[in-house]
Amino acid sequence: MDLTSLTIKQAHEGFKNGEFTSVDLTKAYLDKIKKQDKEINAYLSVSEDLALEMAKSADEKIKSGEFCLPAGRQGMLCGIPCAIKDSILVEGQKCTVGSKILENYIAPYDATVINKLKAEGAVILGKTNTDEFTMGSSTERSAFGSTKNPHDKTRVPGGSSGGSAAAIAANMALFALGTDTGGSIRQPASFCGVVGLCPTYGAVSRYGVIAHASSLDQVGPLAKNVEDAEIVFEAISGKDKMDATSVDYKFENSEINLEGIKIGVPKEYFAKGIDPEVEKIIKETIKKAEKAGAKIVNISLPSTEYSLACYYIIDPAEISANLARFDGIRYGFSAGGKDLLDVYLKSRGDGFGDEPKRRIMIGTYVLSSGYYDAYYKKAQEVRQFIKNDFAKAFEKVDLIFCPVSPFPAFKIGEKMDDPMSMYLADIYTVPMKLAGLPGISVPVGKVGNLPVGLQIIGNHFQENKILSVARQIERLDK
Repeated sequence: MDLTSLTIKQAHEGFKNGEFTSVDLTKAYLDKIKKQDKEINAYLSVSEDLALEMAKSADEKIKSGEFCLPAGRQGMLCGIPCAIKDSILVEGQKCTVGSKILENYIAPYDATVINKLKAEGAVILGKTNTDEFTMGSSTERSAFGSTKNPHDKTRVPGGSSGGSAAAIAANMALFALGTDTGGSIRQPASFCGVVGLCPTYGAVSRYGVIAHASSLDQVGPLAKNVEDAEIVFEAISGKDKMDATSVDYKFENSEINLEGIKIGVPKEYFAKGIDPEVEKIIKETIKKAEKAGAKIVNISLPSTEYSLACYYIIDPAEISANLARFDGIRYGFSAGGKDLLDVYLKSRGDGFGDEPKRRIMIGTYVLSSGYYDAYYKKAQEVRQFIKNDFAKAFEKVDLIFCPVSPFPAFKIGEKMDDPMSMYLADIYTVPMKLAGLPGISVPVGKVGNLPVGLQIIGNHFQENKILSVARQIERLDK
């Protein structure tokens, strides 16, 4: 039996029945990483000693019958090996966010989501590659090399959580954590043929996650199937006193019958520019849902056309504020210089890559005197229109079905010299982020050997509805 092909539930049953141990499973994953990751580059660091230590501890708890049961949970993650995006702090481990400016930064504490995984008894294999400061849609903009798509190593895995998605697709972790600011969980999940859940803004604590854009960032799981994503989401969600934006929210698993549910299909998401094969696969999946009893409702989200322009004002503005702390003085890379200003300029000039620099400059400009009202304030007004569109849509429908991306995974290097073309990769994932809504990517087909994901969007804190319907779509597609 290939232990790395198991789901969380299967591994959990294997532990309970004494078929294998967490150490056995962890070693199987570490061996696979050693064999495969030189080519894929999903991991920036692998913590073998820590992983085996955590696995031994989990085995002791399993043997004693404790099964790591915090707050009455089922202990499903005890002994389960996982990967963590390198923008999430794990105490004592490097956290580079794919940037030279934090190349040697060691996390002094655990992020809240890591504390929760450790309480569950999960095993941390290592930290996964990301576009620098999570800014990108391809994981090509990491200062430590591109990650390759396991389905076709000439193509990108998506981004910025491309390392996490590739690790799952290549069976180099049982589940992974990523972050989603504009589409950075769902888009790589679609490109790599795995499941990726971006929760409602506030459903999961952001404490201990290196900030990109604070009104948009959200942590979520990438997994082999919907059930695994649900198990992980339940473990990491909830109120955190260290994050004022987190909400007192308890996820409750519930089965919602596909029969009779109203599914909205926005016309704006099937407009000019979508790959015909991607459109065909998504529409075929919608037809399958209709045959299973769902009611399909054509809807309009008219402000969609402004979402990318709106996002690429708000996002850089927040980046400009958040990345001001990387000054060569407090922590991270310092270039030295003849005076304080020289240290700032050299450290930031040498430490940041092209994309962070681009967004810092745009963000500083749109926040500057004389331009704030024309750009940032106007973008926030447009953001409200986008929220209103979704609110009106959810008066008519229960969920929204649409593509994750207008195209499957593109070739490495294909869009690197054209930032606007790269930004278009997020055209279907950005709108719901501006509205703070939850969404999931579920693999539903392939163009050649390249996976295609269906995006299911729900209303605020309706992850139970999204996950239940996603499980049924998963079954329809088999």
